[in-house]
Amino acid sequence: MEDKDLMEKELLLIKGACDLYMHGAIEASTAEVHSAFKSALNESLDIQNKLYNLMKEKGWYTTENVNQNEINTVKQKFNMA
Repeated sequence: MEDKDLMEKELLLIKGACDLYMHGAIEASTAEVHSAFKSALNESLDIQNKLYNLMKEKGWYTTENVNQNEINTVKQKFNMA
């Protein structure tokens, strides 16, 4: 398995963990549980950001710029003035 493939899988896993921690924080029944999930979420988001930046640096995660006309079209579609 290539490094790129491993990083992609790791990024997907950490995104999934972030989703679970976020829902845990939202549904927490006590302040202590909420705090624990929130802390885990923040740590996971930091890891996700580091993975993303590393993958982008290596050219494994590319993004494309969108022109203003496309942004305006989406804004109009969702009435986001």
